[in-house]
Amino acid sequence: MSSRSIYTDDCLLFLEELRHNNDRAWFAENKERYEASVREPSLRLIEAIGPRLEKLSPFFPAVPKRVGGSLMRIHRDTRFAKDKTPYKTNVGIHFRHEVGKDVHAPGFYVHIEPERCFVGAGCWRPASPALLAIRRKIDDEPTRWKRARDAKAFRDNYQLEGERLKTAPRDFAKDHPMIDDLRRKDFIGLSPLVESDVTSSDLVSTIIARFRAARSLMQFLCESACVPF
Repeated sequence: MSSRSIYTDDCLLFLEELRHNNDRAWFAENKERYEASVREPSLRLIEAIGPRLEKLSPFFPAVPKRVGGSLMRIHRDTRFAKDKTPYKTNVGIHFRHEVGKDVHAPGFYVHIEPERCFVGAGCWRPASPALLAIRRKIDDEPTRWKRARDAKAFRDNYQLEGERLKTAPRDFAKDHPMIDDLRRKDFIGLSPLVESDVTSSDLVSTIIARFRAARSLMQFLCESACVPF
């Protein structure tokens, strides 16, 4: 890996300006800038992460394609949204498990947004069967779950985030000793980055180190889904 940074300061600056000019006319005027400062560097980041992620686990492919790969599209799906702004104001990169077909599968994630940059790992809004499988595994193997959740590397870098049910999920007692975790609807850990991390020449190494720190959580979630890690 060379000492040259993948992103320049203009990536975050572009996203900040897009936040205040979220319309198709402005984006069209700045399309070349988007390509040069946001999309092309993101594809280079994916390409650079690929071989190192494969060493951690060969089941989370890094696909540096402009469409249909690890880079999430910047266009928002506004069909059922109250917010009709056409563009996302962040870079989203998702390395999902090879058996997963969408963002809800177990995966690693990189989020770049002004004042909100982070690395993610886990399952975001898993479908009902996958969510039930995670809960059942926690119920069956609480000690194993606590070792995964409380592993030092994970706790030093991540915090479990996401929504929870207000009460116990169906088929689980309200006084279950693991009820706080069983109520989770998301099993996603977030690890913050500072903006200087994004423009650092060490960005790839930083991301891979954070991915490695989430190994315990990812192994547990893959086991619950009966897929290899």
